Amino acid sequence: MPDYDSIAAICKAAAEKQTTISALVLSDQSEQMEIPEEELYKRMEKSLHVMQEAVREGKNPDLRSTSGLTGGDAAKVEAYAETGGITGSFLNRAMARAIAVSEYNAAMGKIVASPTAGSCGILPGAVISMLEEGRCDERAAVMALFTAGAVGMVIAEKASIAGAQGGCQAECGSASAMAAAALVELAGGTPAQAAEACAIAIKNQLGLVCDPVAGLVEIPCIKRNVSGIAIAFTSADMALAGVESKIPVDECVLAMRQVGDMLPCALKETSQAGLAATPTGLRLKKQVFGET
Repeated sequence: MPDYDSIAAICKAAAEKQTTISALVLSDQSEQMEIPEEELYKRMEKSLHVMQEAVREGKNPDLRSTSGLTGGDAAKVEAYAETGGITGSFLNRAMARAIAVSEYNAAMGKIVASPTAGSCGILPGAVISMLEEGRCDERAAVMALFTAGAVGMVIAEKASIAGAQGGCQAECGSASAMAAAALVELAGGTPAQAAEACAIAIKNQLGLVCDPVAGLVEIPCIKRNVSGIAIAFTSADMALAGVESKIPVDECVLAMRQVGDMLPCALKETSQAGLAATPTGLRLKKQVFGET
């Protein structure tokens, strides 16, 4: 069985068995939990369908969050994607999907925390884009979620996936790493390349603070999901091109933990600093909650 304390060990085990990370993880979880593989697959398939529904509902141009601060941006980006934009229609549509899930979350919709509500748009935006753009079939998309889950398990164990503990690097950074690994597998890459993609994604978000305006998972969280999905795609592409992270993935995870431990409390979801403490951030807080 692979050691879930190490991404490298999981990738090595998959390579030795000449299988994918997802197939290894599914088999291992089935054995550990004494649940048939097909039943575990069905559970993950349900998660994929929840993600798809969140994407669909989140694209509603009239959608607004309970606070009234956010909503409707996913529809704008999806419309803009038709022009091709600067980065191309595919990435713009992926961005729209990431925003859609995040805005649906802010509007109290049902989402899959992957790994958290604050970072819930990154993994769905990546995997569902591959599925809906015809770059994989549904089974492959479901299996890719097992790969992402394995990465998330290691990060949660060795570092953190909580903004209150590690800053936004622990949320969006972790989600980007999970999505990057899933994308590599969906593109036919090796377990070793998935590990490189994870490392690159984490490195590019080290130190990202958690400073939600008014303490709500909306500003700047939703837009950080967009940058997170872009990092996931670019990290996967670099790994598939043969680019290696000079710092091994598990060392990147430990570095993320160290950085998170060093971040002051004011920058870990308390809304005491950063964007939350700007004049506009404070004005928006007053707009939502009144004088406090």
